[in-house]
Amino acid sequence: MTASIIDVDAVLELHESTVARWHQQPIDNPYEGVMKLVCIQHTFNYELWHQEDIARSKDVTDADIAKVKRAIDGFNQNRNDHIEKLDDWITEQLGASGVAPLPDAKLNTETPGSAVDRLSIMALRLYHYEEQLERDDVDAEHVKKVEERIALCREQRKDLSQSLRELLTEIAAGTKLHKTYRQMKMYNDPSLNPYLYKQQS
Repeated sequence: MTASIIDVDAVLELHESTVARWHQQPIDNPYEGVMKLVCIQHTFNYELWHQEDIARSKDVTDADIAKVKRAIDGFNQNRNDHIEKLDDWITEQLGASGVAPLPDAKLNTETPGSAVDRLSIMALRLYHYEEQLERDDVDAEHVKKVEERIALCREQRKDLSQSLRELLTEIAAGTKLHKTYRQMKMYNDPSLNPYLYKQQS
């Protein structure tokens, strides 16, 4: 198969453009193929980010915090489910193309789906750091701190995206193993969360 299972530059552009767009209009997903899946996964990080902001507000009621916590749990479950869906999609593409790992192929410390997730979060982090530069109620020290963090975020995004490109190329060449790692979250499962199943009994 071709070396590029997923176009990493397209992923970066999707993450960056949607974060900016969704702050101006409702969440949408005009993409096709794997980019549609990337966008769905990204929406859960977007929703999580803003629910986490609410959760840390000091002027919301305990009842509202409980609602936010439940929303966070749901979005986080969906986020992890869609990391797995991205990795499953890659597995399907490899199978359809007849790509098999070489005998000496080794595993990576994280999957492509997990790296795409981290890039999604980085896009959100960069957007909100850059938003800080537009404030007129902060001093020069605050601006300097934010600028330094933006530079570091951009460097980390560059490093991570390049590592993802290399990993996808190696997977396509059969020199790296690919498999989906199941998150198997327990807290949302009423049969595995002790507090929930004890309540039921």
